[in-house]
Amino acid sequence: MSDISELERRITAALDRASQALERLSAATADTGDIEAMKAELDAERVANAQLEERVRAIKEKQETMVAGLEAEVLRLKEAVRARDGELRRMRSVNEELRGSNAKLREANAQGLADADLVNGAMVSELEELRAQRAAERAEIDEVLATLEPLLKEA
Repeated sequence: MSDISELERRITAALDRASQALERLSAATADTGDIEAMKAELDAERVANAQLEERVRAIKEKQETMVAGLEAEVLRLKEAVRARDGELRRMRSVNEELRGSNAKLREANAQGLADADLVNGAMVSELEELRAQRAAERAEIDEVLATLEPLLKEA
């Protein structure tokens, strides 16, 4: 009988081990399902990450293009300001000469002295002032045209 008890004990132990192995196997199978689900999620995240990286690259390229365009626009505007500043200085200088010539002409007229050289000088100063105004207006027109030209090309 002790042999039967011993066999019974061994069979029970074997069944317990088999039951535990079965539990581990079903847990492993469940883990395998979880692993597959995790792999699918990981693949989805990789795709999403790749899409985000592509969007970031596109945005960066667009930004770099925009920055380059803005830098070019700033340079163009700086040149326009320099040109306009030069014309403005020239116009101020000519206006100062015109004021001086007119003041001398008024003095001569007040004294009753008509001086042909003073009249001629005043006329030359006035003509120079008109040329300076025209150049300043031309610089302004060129600036407007330079601003409109890219917009017209886009349209």
